[in-house]
Amino acid sequence: MAQNVYDVLKERGFIRQTTHEEAIRRLLEKESVTFYIGFDPTANSLHVGHFIQVVIMMWMQKFGHTPLVLVGGGTTMIGDPSGRTDMRNMMRREEIAENGKRFVKMFERFLEFGETGPDGRPAQPGKAILVDNSDWLLDLNYIEFIRDIGRHFSVNNMLRAEAFKKRMEKGLSFLEFNYMLLQSYDFLELYKRHGCKMQCGGDDQWSNIISGADLIRRELGEVAYGMTFALLTTSEGTKMGKTQAGAVWLDAAKTSPYDFYQYWRNVEDADVRTCLSMLTFLPMDEVENLSSLKGSEINHAKEVLAFEVTKLVHGETEAVKARDAARALFGSSGASGASGDLAGGTQNTPTSELCADRLKAEAPGLVTIMREIGLVSSNGEGFRAISQGGVTLNGEKVTNPKMILAGADFPNGEAIIRKGKKTYHRVVLVENRNSK
Repeated sequence: MAQNVYDVLKERGFIRQTTHEEAIRRLLEKESVTFYIGFDPTANSLHVGHFIQVVIMMWMQKFGHTPLVLVGGGTTMIGDPSGRTDMRNMMRREEIAENGKRFVKMFERFLEFGETGPDGRPAQPGKAILVDNSDWLLDLNYIEFIRDIGRHFSVNNMLRAEAFKKRMEKGLSFLEFNYMLLQSYDFLELYKRHGCKMQCGGDDQWSNIISGADLIRRELGEVAYGMTFALLTTSEGTKMGKTQAGAVWLDAAKTSPYDFYQYWRNVEDADVRTCLSMLTFLPMDEVENLSSLKGSEINHAKEVLAFEVTKLVHGETEAVKARDAARALFGSSGASGASGDLAGGTQNTPTSELCADRLKAEAPGLVTIMREIGLVSSNGEGFRAISQGGVTLNGEKVTNPKMILAGADFPNGEAIIRKGKKTYHRVVLVENRNSK
């Protein structure tokens, strides 16, 4: 293993900007460095965009450095304007606190946490620390804060900051304008409380990070460091982690392990290397070998990617289930678009139940069932999907938009409905139970 995590992060394509490149590299080589990354709990689950930051913390911890996980219970009350064209919705304090608790449970799946000593420093270097900036932000005296901290910030420089550019197009509120001051103050507090020497984050946080390092220099006369990482984007420059149904979440209740697996299994060929290098811990020689595969062979690399990322997030058992389900539906390679072998493994796909008596009593249409199980949002969408040749039932293309389901459509008591190339759903007949 390389001796310096900086070299690993550089090789794998993470690092974008640094405040002091050579000094940071030397620092990370010589001692256990306490660094922090902040996460505002604007939702009740971490998503794929957060996960790349989690992977970076895992790499840093593997090399003996101390991750300081900051939950933004205070900053979420304001809302980060970075990279946004619209203002974030205001959230209640209770909702933010509840989301923060959910974040904490997820972080515990990825990092090894320890305690702080009497001086606030890590009692065990290398063990992660968890803090919430609501502890020092919510009770701030605004006049004192503006007098002591605000005086260090140039409005002219702030207006040129990358963090505010998109919001300036529609109008930046004074509320959001305060966000940079608060994030910078976080860095100052963490430096004083926990000896935190470095802030890390996505490349859209560069302006906020260098402002925090500058505040530490002005207030304490000390050197603090900043490092930003690549955002997870496709080869075309668009953010990854979005589907037609919304964000790809790390919570299994919001994005099932199967759907999570399928998201990575279906990335574009050009994005395989980036995802393998940044979202897995596979050695780089293996990453290079897999991403160099051509034609249909690249599907093997995608299956490895999907399995490794799903294993990290949901555990090996769920990853195996998702892989087996995909292979059962799409064939041994798991490739979307194949009719697949419906025997075995389908119990791990998204599943709904349908009362067998309902087939006799109501003779429901296929489109009605598709709408009820969430494959389409309306009957009209279902009719259009069938008319355009985008729906199959048990591997056979459906041509009649008004098709009525019957018992014969459920061999062995189940049917597989596919919409488009990638969306499958299993419908199981049950006795004496309300349909779902």
